Amino acid sequence: MRNRKLLPALAGATIVGAIVLYVAFYFVFLDFFVDLWWFRSLDFEGYFWLRLLYRFIFSGAVTIFFFAIFQFHFWIASRYLGLNPPDEVLLDDKKRRRFQRFADVFMSGSVKVYSVVSLILAIAIAVPFYLQWEDALLFFFGSDSGFTDPVYGNDISFYLFSYPIYMLIQKELLFTATLVFLATGVLYWMEHIFIPNQGKEFPLGAKIHLSVLFIFIAFFVEWGFMLDRFTLLYSNTREPVFFGPGFVNLRFHLPLIWLSIVAFFVIVCCILFYVFSERHRSKTPIVISALSFVAILSLQSSDFLPMLIDKFIVMPNPTKTEGPFMRYNIDATLGAYDLNNITTVDFPINLDPTTDIETWSNKKHFENIPVWDREFLIDTYQQLQAIRPYYRFKAVDEDRYFIHNHLQQVNLAAREVNIKKLPREAQNWENTHLRYTHGYGAVVSPAAQDAGIPIVWYLRDLNMTSDVGFSVENPDIYYGQEKLVYAIVPNSLVIEDISGSNQDGSRQYKGDSGIPISSYFRKLLFAFYFRDEKIFFSPNISTESKLLIRRNIDERISTLTPFLHLDKDPYLVIEKDRLYWIQDAYTLSNMYPVSQPAADDFLDGKQEFNYIRNSVKIVVDAYDGGVDYYISEPHDPIINAYNRAYPGLFKSLQEMPVNLSRHLRYPRDLYYMQMKLYAKYHQNSPELFYEQAETWQYASVDGEPVLPYFITMDFGRCHNSEEYVMVNPMTPVHRDNLSMVGLAGTMDLKKCDNAYKPGITIFKFPKAVQVNGPSQVNALIDQNPEIAGQFTLWNQMGSEVKKGRMIILPMGGSILYVQPIYMLATKTKMPELARVIVSIGNQVVMDKTLNAAFERLKDMFIKQATGSSSGTSGANP
Repeated sequence: MRNRKLLPALAGATIVGAIVLYVAFYFVFLDFFVDLWWFRSLDFEGYFWLRLLYRFIFSGAVTIFFFAIFQFHFWIASRYLGLNPPDEVLLDDKKRRRFQRFADVFMSGSVKVYSVVSLILAIAIAVPFYLQWEDALLFFFGSDSGFTDPVYGNDISFYLFSYPIYMLIQKELLFTATLVFLATGVLYWMEHIFIPNQGKEFPLGAKIHLSVLFIFIAFFVEWGFMLDRFTLLYSNTREPVFFGPGFVNLRFHLPLIWLSIVAFFVIVCCILFYVFSERHRSKTPIVISALSFVAILSLQSSDFLPMLIDKFIVMPNPTKTEGPFMRYNIDATLGAYDLNNITTVDFPINLDPTTDIETWSNKKHFENIPVWDREFLIDTYQQLQAIRPYYRFKAVDEDRYFIHNHLQQVNLAAREVNIKKLPREAQNWENTHLRYTHGYGAVVSPAAQDAGIPIVWYLRDLNMTSDVGFSVENPDIYYGQEKLVYAIVPNSLVIEDISGSNQDGSRQYKGDSGIPISSYFRKLLFAFYFRDEKIFFSPNISTESKLLIRRNIDERISTLTPFLHLDKDPYLVIEKDRLYWIQDAYTLSNMYPVSQPAADDFLDGKQEFNYIRNSVKIVVDAYDGGVDYYISEPHDPIINAYNRAYPGLFKSLQEMPVNLSRHLRYPRDLYYMQMKLYAKYHQNSPELFYEQAETWQYASVDGEPVLPYFITMDFGRCHNSEEYVMVNPMTPVHRDNLSMVGLAGTMDLKKCDNAYKPGITIFKFPKAVQVNGPSQVNALIDQNPEIAGQFTLWNQMGSEVKKGRMIILPMGGSILYVQPIYMLATKTKMPELARVIVSIGNQVVMDKTLNAAFERLKDMFIKQATGSSSGTSGANP
């Protein structure tokens, strides 16, 4: 009978044990070893262990610390200070021994309970520290930035590193102290209830113990009030005028915070005096100080007095009362978004552009203007150069290469593998993971092309044909932008010419990365990891095979360094040995004091921040997946903290190979976000900032903003050298005339060398002169009868006319507009560059080539200047 009763318990314990082992195996053991082998394959094993140790050493230390606090106070309360027998018990040996025996049983039994309770409470309180362990890492490894906030004079690093962890520590310690105080008080009460012959009064030791805990609570409350002062730096009560503390915050709320600190201190002193005073006990001081404290808190939460101050003091003269605080916001925002070093150039406008046209038409390589938009070009690439159904171009990138003896802008794209385009019956396990494992090669075309002729190719086809010198030794793409699944290479399959090139199509993977499948044990583990038994039973996987995982570059980098925030637009670089991806990465913080928070249309839209730096350039080898991190912003305190925490992870930008550093560029998304802020914050005096009379907005055409775009041109700033810059135009708010054109480049304009030095130049136009914006030029195009007639004709011929991106180019003292015109076939939707429109001033011409259109435009202005032409514009069909 006894054995029968044990059987259900044994079965239950077995089932529970099996579940625990299953969960531990799948979610701890497997993940841990696969991650370890993967980091090791990338030569990041030391970083893997260091990151793991930081996390668990910190969380373990915090858990032990809080366990010690609970255990110590519970032990004191149960063992020493709580026992208070009357004198008759102490004088009677028999009563004393009976009392001591009962007390010993109570104390020895309770220690076991306290230990378990202390551990549970410590783990619960340590959870927030475990979740925010990276904040603690920055706290320990951060250093001064050299810049101070304008309100309290603290170094900016205090807010980036110390303030977040102080808020967490204060909250957790206050909760812990309060919990210990209440629990200890309950223990003392229980001792009086359950231990017989206790005295009616608490002993002096118990009073001291509880008083010390009360003092700790008071200290943490006071610390919380002190930290509350810094919350004013992130106030949004003055928006939309400006962000940060205003007159009411710093002249009304801040003094009240100091008064609340003093009032609470007085309350604590009164309570302690009342507890320990044996004579003249009175609750009056406690009541008075408590009422004063409540009154102060009420004033803090009240809106009535701030409303009166705002109405009768601030609003009658806002620029005087709020001026210093607007200045705080302007300076902080410009510093937080790295907008302090923008160069502003007054751009004089020539009403007669004839001289500019003659000068610039003779400039070397002036024809290097991009007329192919990547949004249109990707369909052309896909239809003409994908060639095989399992290849796809995920995105088209822009870059510059030295071609035809000068720097020339090109469009390029990687031919990545996507087996979802195969017939469904071919999408089996062997094809997915062993055969169609990688993409192949890339295509390159010049960004500047003539219309009406077939597209020109600099690199094309699966045999990598190039007439301009492009050659790649290992064009295979195992790592890219596609959502690639795991691959096992090399394997025993004989793959017949999948790439379709003239090279040996069955050549095997020889990359350095990948997790070796060196034994049947590893095959078994990987089969469990992917829940796929085919890995273990496949005869085509040998001991020479490697497992390639996390092949999407975004996933790969995010797994390695989750503390970096990635740009949405990685781009391809073609080199002699292989293809590479360059990914821009950012460090962010939402704790920069008085800085305007960024809009929610940056990165993934989920990041809340008011500080950003493009601190890291990441290079990913498209062939073997190697990842290298280069610090591009050495003055960023956040990346410097990570660099100290993880020695060896980051390299200096000077260590990047020169052939790759030539392709570094200013990030498009960063520039877009910076210019959105600078459109308001370029008004850097409180008076202008308050008036908002010169606020800008992105120029638009047909309701769509003209987003930043790349162009390679000699702007006359660097000894006849082409610069690769990003351009964005802006207009006044609710107006269409042009206010400025911004250039974001990477060349050191003082040395004019290839060293990466990002900078922004603003060409600002005079307010008194009308400069046509993109929307106005678009209207001139639509109003031109010859151009409109040509569009109508094309639209009736089974094609659809599409306008490309409008390119704006500062040219001497004139503004040149170039807009490509595409025709899309009704059936294939493949775009063709049909014409190019060029405009200066109010003149518009359309032709097949940029040079021809520009010459016609020049002739028109020359004739107009001599009075022999009416200056009408037109189109050349």
